[in-house]
Amino acid sequence: MQELVSKLKARYDYAWVVLQGLVKTDFRLRYQGSFLGIAWSVLKPLMMFCVMYVVFGKFLRMSDGTPTYPVVLLLGISSWQFVTESTNTGLRSVVDRGDLLRKIHFPNYIVVVSATVGAMISYAINLCVVLLFALVSRVDFTWRVVLVPINIIQLYAVTLGLTLIMATMYVYFRDIAHIWEVLQQLVFYGMPIIYPLSYVINRGGIYAELARLELINPFAQTIQDIRHNLVAPDTQPTVWNTLDNPALQAIPVVLTIALLWLGVYLFRRNSRKFAEVM
Repeated sequence: MQELVSKLKARYDYAWVVLQGLVKTDFRLRYQGSFLGIAWSVLKPLMMFCVMYVVFGKFLRMSDGTPTYPVVLLLGISSWQFVTESTNTGLRSVVDRGDLLRKIHFPNYIVVVSATVGAMISYAINLCVVLLFALVSRVDFTWRVVLVPINIIQLYAVTLGLTLIMATMYVYFRDIAHIWEVLQQLVFYGMPIIYPLSYVINRGGIYAELARLELINPFAQTIQDIRHNLVAPDTQPTVWNTLDNPALQAIPVVLTIALLWLGVYLFRRNSRKFAEVM
């Protein structure tokens, strides 16, 4: 056992040191020159929350009618910001760090992982703000909060897999950044982030069926699980309490594993050619 630990430490210790250095550097440079600095990581989702709450919650009346809706909305926006921040930064990371990759020998995947870890730090800060809102709103926390770390790990896994795929594609096709910029807007408005999923399910008919199918999307599934387990277990539909078929319930988890595996496979297969292509 001790020999195995020594081998793992010898293999990954240097990579861990490089990862720490990149994460610290990226996080410091992200808000360098701005007056508010790191506060922007909290202000951006808060400002977006205010706009979406006024438009969808007040004007369009697309609310679930519960006191926890504002907290649920803020939690969804913060979770999706983690995905967009990870992918937008991560897909360019290999190209942006091209000079560093050519001069210093270390595993290429670290530059992508550092982008997602930096986004995760911002997400952790936003979760603290969400918890503060939840306390002010007198949210009744249940035992399900112990499941939230598992949900966050799944959200990170599916995000990392997607980021690795796009980072690989971006080395060869720079248009992927513009395509993803459009697609992420479509995904954002297509998922139950700014509108309650229960609002669509209650309309019945084909709308209810489409709403249930949305939960097969691993991003929608994990965000709904986080909302359900952390804030509103009584009002937030999830794939586990909405779909009765175990095979359908397993689809988003299988997609998460498949997407992560595909991302790692494509990145490792092409990483040796990155320096030549760039």
